Amino acid sequence: MKDRVILHVDVNNAFLSWSAVWLLKNGYKVDIRNRFAVIGGDEKKRRGVVLAKSIPAKQMGVVTGESLYLAKKKCPNLEVFPPNFKIYSYFSNKMFDYLQKYSDKIERYSIDECFIDYTDSVKLFGDPLDIAYKIKNDIKENLGFTVNVGVGNNKLCAKMASDFSKPDKVHTLFSDEIEQKMWPLPVTDLFMIGKKTSEKLINLGIKTIYDLANTDEDMLVRIFKSMGKMMHEYANGIDNSLVEYEYAGPKSISSSSVLPYDCDNKEELLKVVRSLSIDVGKRLRKQSKSASCVYTSIKYADFSKNSKQLKLDREINSDNDLYNHFVKLFNSLWNLEPVRNICVGVSNFKNTGELQLSLFENNIKIEKENDVQNIVDSLREKFGNDKIIYADMIRKK
Repeated sequence: MKDRVILHVDVNNAFLSWSAVWLLKNGYKVDIRNRFAVIGGDEKKRRGVVLAKSIPAKQMGVVTGESLYLAKKKCPNLEVFPPNFKIYSYFSNKMFDYLQKYSDKIERYSIDECFIDYTDSVKLFGDPLDIAYKIKNDIKENLGFTVNVGVGNNKLCAKMASDFSKPDKVHTLFSDEIEQKMWPLPVTDLFMIGKKTSEKLINLGIKTIYDLANTDEDMLVRIFKSMGKMMHEYANGIDNSLVEYEYAGPKSISSSSVLPYDCDNKEELLKVVRSLSIDVGKRLRKQSKSASCVYTSIKYADFSKNSKQLKLDREINSDNDLYNHFVKLFNSLWNLEPVRNICVGVSNFKNTGELQLSLFENNIKIEKENDVQNIVDSLREKFGNDKIIYADMIRKK
């Protein structure tokens, strides 16, 4: 089997960078990336913590996760800017749309990072290192923010490579570079090793990734269970996991969203489902298609995934019909745990002009609903998607 080539693209300081680019595009005179600035929640609503910080603020000792009160003690001139997840989603989607020109196998790992399976693209676009630099430079020039790109033979190595040094860098970690580049690193740098696990490893005398790679695997399994086997494989650069991408070829249409944070608020989650259903419906109607199979998938904070599909008695393509079925599937799937990604989709198409209504359906009602949908589509086409929204999408104060 030929060696895989995986790229990992990671936005540098995403929330602050995206806020800075947005502010500059809208007339702000200074780049907050070069000032004592943070992205922070509302202190009055008890969410006053640092979500992202500029390099100057970091040099003053400001750290992510601490209270704004403490951050201002360290840096009296600190400027605080509120988070805007609509803006973050906008820039994330812009980057994702650009990256799709190099591969259709892209896993949106989080809102600011993704994996690209570049294996089959080598013969189309050439050397992966050259493309990594092109991706980095294109995003910086055209979108206004910087990324790190890691290149490796699997997801683990690509991810580790992108973290070597920042910002605005390209690094490789191929299989033959593991001993030289990865083994000397402290064990705390290994992907998926948390604070508590690293403390246990250090207490066992395992201080570097080299130490972990050369520790008896059976001993690790006895102490750490299944985590022990995974750690040993990762320390040796072994990762056979695939890039998980949503196929959206001619036989299906799907839309997915990586949430800016792990969310367990049903109202917010259903707003995401509503937004995705609008995207799917718009693309269906643009092709003059309707669908008789709908599906929804949920990825949780721990990366476990549930999915379910439903075959319908008739083809549908309106926003409301799609949303109602997606919600039914979502309600049957969701286990109340925090969600990081939602995907909805449709398949089993028919041309809209070929549809035959059931004798038991209210034909007049369906025709009126279609007329309303056509009016909504024309208004969106003229004024933009965000000017025509549904009542359940309005944020409550």
